[in-house]
Amino acid sequence: MARWCYRHRLVVLFLWVGALFGLGFSASTAGTNYANVFSLPDTDSKSAYDLMEKAFPNTSGDTDTVVWKVDGGSVKDRAVQDRIEPALEKIAKMPGVGAVTSPYDTQGAAQISKDGKIAYAQLTFAKRANEVPKELVEDVVDTAQAAERDGLQVELGGQAIQRVQEPPQGLSEMVGIVAAAVVLFLAFGSLFAMLLPIAIAVFGVGMGLFSTQLLSHATDIPDIAPLLASLIGLGVGIDYALFIVTRHRRGILRGMDPEESAVTALNTSGRAVLFAGGTVCIALAGMLVTRLRFLDGVVVGTSLTVVLSVLAATTLLPALLGLLGPRVLSRRQRRKLAANGPEQDKASGLAARWSVNVQKRPRRIAALALVVMAVLAIPVLSLRLGATDQGNDDASTTTRKAYDLLAEGFGPGFNGPLQVVTEGGDTTALVKGLDSAPGVARVAALPPAKGVTVIQVVPTTSPQSKETDDLIDTLRDDVIPQAGAQAHVGGVTAVSKDFASVTGDRLPLFIATIIGLGFLLLLVAFRSLVVPLTAALMNLIAAAASFGVLVAVFQWGWGLEMLGLGKEGPINAFLPVIMLSLLFGLSMDYQVFLVSRMHEEWVHTKDNARAVRVGLAETSRVINSAALIMVCVFLAFVLSGDSGAAMAGVGLAAAVALDAFVLRTALVPAAMHLLGNSNWWLPGWLEKRLPHLAVEPKEDEPDPVAATPDGPASAVHGFVRDEDGAPVEGAAVTLLTRGGRQLDRVVSLADGSYIVSVPAPGTYLLAATAASYGSRAGHVVVGEGPLVYDVELADGEVDAVN
Repeated sequence: MARWCYRHRLVVLFLWVGALFGLGFSASTAGTNYANVFSLPDTDSKSAYDLMEKAFPNTSGDTDTVVWKVDGGSVKDRAVQDRIEPALEKIAKMPGVGAVTSPYDTQGAAQISKDGKIAYAQLTFAKRANEVPKELVEDVVDTAQAAERDGLQVELGGQAIQRVQEPPQGLSEMVGIVAAAVVLFLAFGSLFAMLLPIAIAVFGVGMGLFSTQLLSHATDIPDIAPLLASLIGLGVGIDYALFIVTRHRRGILRGMDPEESAVTALNTSGRAVLFAGGTVCIALAGMLVTRLRFLDGVVVGTSLTVVLSVLAATTLLPALLGLLGPRVLSRRQRRKLAANGPEQDKASGLAARWSVNVQKRPRRIAALALVVMAVLAIPVLSLRLGATDQGNDDASTTTRKAYDLLAEGFGPGFNGPLQVVTEGGDTTALVKGLDSAPGVARVAALPPAKGVTVIQVVPTTSPQSKETDDLIDTLRDDVIPQAGAQAHVGGVTAVSKDFASVTGDRLPLFIATIIGLGFLLLLVAFRSLVVPLTAALMNLIAAAASFGVLVAVFQWGWGLEMLGLGKEGPINAFLPVIMLSLLFGLSMDYQVFLVSRMHEEWVHTKDNARAVRVGLAETSRVINSAALIMVCVFLAFVLSGDSGAAMAGVGLAAAVALDAFVLRTALVPAAMHLLGNSNWWLPGWLEKRLPHLAVEPKEDEPDPVAATPDGPASAVHGFVRDEDGAPVEGAAVTLLTRGGRQLDRVVSLADGSYIVSVPAPGTYLLAATAASYGSRAGHVVVGEGPLVYDVELADGEVDAVN
């Protein structure tokens, strides 16, 4: 397929461009129909909601608030009324505004604080918050705030108001792309090579978002789904293309024809991309086991975007590589290639030196990495799930100021009243019991409708406090039963608490599901029990540390104001499920790219130390570059204006950074050095029963001449020396078939000499390695007589078998 796309590049490009513009036109014509559906069956708040829907079926419009405060006098003063009332009347006449309830009307007397300093008006829009035209909301805000003067402060709160203070759509994505472009240019040194991963990500994310927008008309998809889809889509799209382009560039630098290099890159790294994309989708699908309907749309949007990003990386990318040809290299690299010929098949520099250091000191490096992750994971012990509200907005926003004014004038619990809903019967005893309960500021029973009575209960504490959660439990377990009533506690605060409880209860099953599925996939891919077990353990460590960072920032408030992320509060209840899905998927990506290269080398040499060293040396730089891009993309979503997306962005940025820079670069290779050949152990009975799934291309078959002793036996002999010509004693020299079967293994003598026996003339693989040096591996052709072959080992260099 890669060769066909390379040769028919214009056809492939036109098909992708046509599909992108076609979907974009269809999506813009159809518009959006996102819906936030929280379905919590068998919960008390859901029972309360069902009763309220039965009694009050027409309360679908969004209700927002205009709040004002005077520094001196009272809000009842004529001078204040003369400025506020005309503004409220003007707002009430705006098309799209259903009603305005003023504190200066008879029915709004309770909307003035006891000290007379603060008052509020409720305005009800004709539609839900996400359907209210932005121009209308802006007119409401401008009209209300035009009434301000010295000593009179006017602020607005509510979901519709919050939408107009969000940054422009696409800002976070644009910032992420620009940051990724800088990293890619530094990594590649070529403008064209830099543009390739970005183009793949744009196509994948663009088609994913347009498709999700169209699907919103057919199924319930929450409005946060496209934001999360673009977040994960940009990350994986750029990363997948980066891995393939890096392998392609390496092939050209080593003398391959551009077409063959592209085909080889897709046949190696492209396979890993397909497998990695599949693991991300499986991790995302793990959210379905929670049976939280709100997350179903998130799974659809994010999975679709990942699938399209993988499709772009495996079809559009080879077409673009065909258009660029050798220009995927920088001018300096092309001149060097023309002047000096192909580069040697080796990894050198910092990555190779680090790889050798990990082999020399695996215990020390593993211990240090574990300590770092354990310290960062400590805050997770105080994790508290809940829901953010406008009290967590930045202090400069009008929604946060309105929230604080209401809390100041009417008590902290005013922003999150509870609704005790009962059907039939005498509510006198219930109201009395609620009023006398500790933690209740005031109680008001609304007029019954269709036999249903709603009792507003205002707590003395804020909606996000633990005391309010305890109050809900007290009302449900003690107060309502003692009153002999059949009632349910609802309201936004109660729904948030129930959502957090349900999520917490189902989280262990969810984690077990995605870890189990990931274990099985890696088991089949690498035919090892230890590799997937190590990956599962590392994923848990990464999750604990990243959530520790999340708690420290968003729950404890460390650096929150400095980052402009508002006020501390609980972690959004839906975030652990979404974050763990993305984290496990992305962690599996890095594990696949790292271990697939190690496994490729292990198949050829059967030398674990060499396989780990080569795999780390060749992949650590590209994994770290990919992780740095991911971190930039995720952190850019702090600018989205959505608290959930900001939390997810910070949490995922921390998770990816720790996973790539600590776990995959240090802890995983150190552990694999300590485990030795047991990394690749698999019981024989299990080997026979497992299906075959090739992450790497099919290994070369053993050379039929070299693998069978049909010809006269011979030998390969020579010396192992360092760069200065000094003999290297104790170097392990191994002779293998081209398929990776070991034929002979010796250790060099004091003068550096060695000799290995050859069963017959043919082509073989000779590998040499020493503890304090790098390693060498290359193909040797043995004729009728012995072959003299000297090996030079250099510190900090690792060559690879490809």
